[in-house]
Amino acid sequence: MDDEKLSRILKAAGDTSRRRILTMLVQEGPLRVTELAAHFDISLNSVSKHIKVLEEAGLVTRRTVGRDHHIAADLGPLRATEEWFGQLKSIWELRLAALDEILTSKGQDDE
Repeated sequence: MDDEKLSRILKAAGDTSRRRILTMLVQEGPLRVTELAAHFDISLNSVSKHIKVLEEAGLVTRRTVGRDHHIAADLGPLRATEEWFGQLKSIWELRLAALDEILTSKGQDDE
């Protein structure tokens, strides 16, 4: 996955309101925009803007039925963040293993 797409995902998930929207969608299933907005003390327009950011990151999908917009979570793109964090974790594990080896050999040298 390219850095730009990963950045969009992290930016989208970095906002408290957007995380709450995602959480609601995962817990309750697809919801209309107005149903989502009812849970927030912000305008419908602001909720719509948050949804747009989530859409651009690929974290939600929209299905329009008449005038109703149904929003559903799509957590597939989060796999990219899991892979990225996994790479970071493996780098740190290698570094910690190397440090442990150095400290172990230093301890043996001191004996």
